[in-house]
Amino acid sequence: MKRFDISVLGELNCDLILYGLPPVLEPEREHLANDFALTLGSSSAIFAHNISLLGSRVGFTSCIGGDPLGKFCVERLSESGVDIAGVKSLPSKNTGVTVILPLAEKRQILTYPGTTFDLNHTHLDLDYLRDAAHFHLSSFFLLRALRPRLPELFFQMKQAGLTTSLDTNDDPDNLWAGDVKAVLKSVDVFLPNEHEACQVAGTGDVDGALDALAHLVPIIVIKCGAQGVLAKRGNERFHAASLSAQPVDTVGAGDSFNAGFLHKFIRGADLQDCLEYGNVSAGLSTTRAGGTEAFRDRQHREMFLQRCAKAQ
Repeated sequence: MKRFDISVLGELNCDLILYGLPPVLEPEREHLANDFALTLGSSSAIFAHNISLLGSRVGFTSCIGGDPLGKFCVERLSESGVDIAGVKSLPSKNTGVTVILPLAEKRQILTYPGTTFDLNHTHLDLDYLRDAAHFHLSSFFLLRALRPRLPELFFQMKQAGLTTSLDTNDDPDNLWAGDVKAVLKSVDVFLPNEHEACQVAGTGDVDGALDALAHLVPIIVIKCGAQGVLAKRGNERFHAASLSAQPVDTVGAGDSFNAGFLHKFIRGADLQDCLEYGNVSAGLSTTRAGGTEAFRDRQHREMFLQRCAKAQ
């Protein structure tokens, strides 16, 4: 019996979200927000937090600085039931922070990486990572010190009998280098959004990306926002519509989709059921500010999930 259902490796930082800003920010002007939220941020941590509250046993590996933000992050993860034994503290460093500015239909995302750039192979306990049924990594391009070792690490996880998944997230350098494909050789489920899928595949449309990436991984799942999600397994193609609800905040919706999808996947559910539960999880995320607040409210979370289960 493995200690965890899923072992998660990735970055760990806070999100500071400012609401109610004008649609256009003028240089050298002081713009006022009408609200803000300081929440657990970072793709891997939002994912780990939310899949834990869906009922999976989660072990988390990352690093933080010796500052109050780092303490806040690990406390939020621990409250959700995530095991944080794999989180290393670097006392002389600063934990990262992402400032999110929702502006009309788009949002600006500004990140100070902090200890994300410091996370390297020496911080990993391979026995801890292997003590799970599944291994997941987020934010491939931000893990700069660890990135050269990631093809080898994914291969080791596969050799140890774990299934694996990857969500690259965006590439801040916009280079989309070929080492991603080296990792994909040992990935069972690839979970990009539409833009990321097209960039990795080198195509200009999502259908072309779906077909190209299906030749590289056993299961490709492409998140398309309000248009739902597309997936392909071999020659089988799947689609699941997103929930028809007006979102309060879409921060972390993609990570929450991953949580719902993989929570079902590691339990052997049908792929269509995994997609639909992923959309439910993403929909839940959008009902509160930030990527984790809707999950932290137990009554709200359970009522939402029960209501969606009855609707299906």
